[in-house]
Amino acid sequence: MLHPRTIARLDATLSEIADSGVWKDERVIASPQGASIAVGGRRVLNFCANNYLGLSSHPDLVAAAHRALDERGYGMSSVRFICGTGDIHRELECRLSGFLGTEDSILYSSCFDANGGLFETLLGQEDAIIADKLNHASIIDGVRLAKVPKERRFVYAHADMAGLEECLRQAASARDRLIVTDGVFSMDGDLAPLPAICDLAERHDALVVVDDSHATGFVGKRGRGTPEHFGVQARVDVVTSTLGKALGGASGGFIAGRAKIIQLLRQRSRPYLFSNSLPPPIVGAALAALDLLEKSTERRDRLERNALRFREGMEKAGFELKPGSHPIVPVMLHDARKAQALAKDLLEEGIYVVAFTYPVVPKGQDRIRVQLSADHDDGMIDRAVAAFTAVGRRHGVVK
Repeated sequence: MLHPRTIARLDATLSEIADSGVWKDERVIASPQGASIAVGGRRVLNFCANNYLGLSSHPDLVAAAHRALDERGYGMSSVRFICGTGDIHRELECRLSGFLGTEDSILYSSCFDANGGLFETLLGQEDAIIADKLNHASIIDGVRLAKVPKERRFVYAHADMAGLEECLRQAASARDRLIVTDGVFSMDGDLAPLPAICDLAERHDALVVVDDSHATGFVGKRGRGTPEHFGVQARVDVVTSTLGKALGGASGGFIAGRAKIIQLLRQRSRPYLFSNSLPPPIVGAALAALDLLEKSTERRDRLERNALRFREGMEKAGFELKPGSHPIVPVMLHDARKAQALAKDLLEEGIYVVAFTYPVVPKGQDRIRVQLSADHDDGMIDRAVAAFTAVGRRHGVVK
């Protein structure tokens, strides 16, 4: 039973959230994930999923998940050093390393757990960590768990290379220095300047860690992510990423990188040592996703075209977009209530999008984050632009 004092405090906080216009409703989906989904008893076009390559309900992945369920069962029932490592789990780790061009990789239950288990394991009190200000929450929380003292934790302004170099200078006395950045920043869709980061890392003898969750599978000519896009694969020491976005959209994460680092993680990383192994159906489907990506770049290429078509249509209509070419397309509104109202009205028009407001984004940076998929066709994209335009005019966002 909650104490009345606790109830009053929780009610006050919830009321504050609602009154500020940033309350987050959860809509119920009654269909498989896809470009078109069932919400509220009708079909709508989905423009806010991480289903970049359209693989969440792809028949090859569904069939592979069924096979793994039949052949390896529903769950592993424990952690790997106790119950043993599934052969397909190790196969997936090897395939991920081969796909990304790293020495080894290790699976986690999510990329959040991967980031939560990396820094605490790798760094100690003599070390320093240097992070981009706009890094994902999982990186921020992972850094908090590290034993690195406050005076050796540095944050540089977003993509500010002069600021990064100053942090590296201040960390010169540390035993090891580690730079960590998102490869693609999830709210803005912009890419980290990895060549400049690697240059500074080499000049100051630092490690480079990239969270590539919004890039693995489709950024780069063959979908190997931001290191491939910038030609710095051999210069990045660690990549953390997810199976829950482009690579099937279920769950699961991984760390790929230098063999010695992966070996240490297997021995000391708490989320790895104390969390159940991924369910076999997810592993089987992830292997099927890699099969598709290694056979053809067709889905990746289609996604690139779709993002360009949507951006061009929205810019022509007069919307303010964050610049870029990534399938994350932030439509900037700068007002929480307006963002919520547009998202609500767009759903009525058959377009499923979500408003992003504080604390997910800074105050005054409220937006609707649109995400394109390879499964969207031209008609779907044009319909979304038309709906945005009609609703935007209604709310005075565009003329």
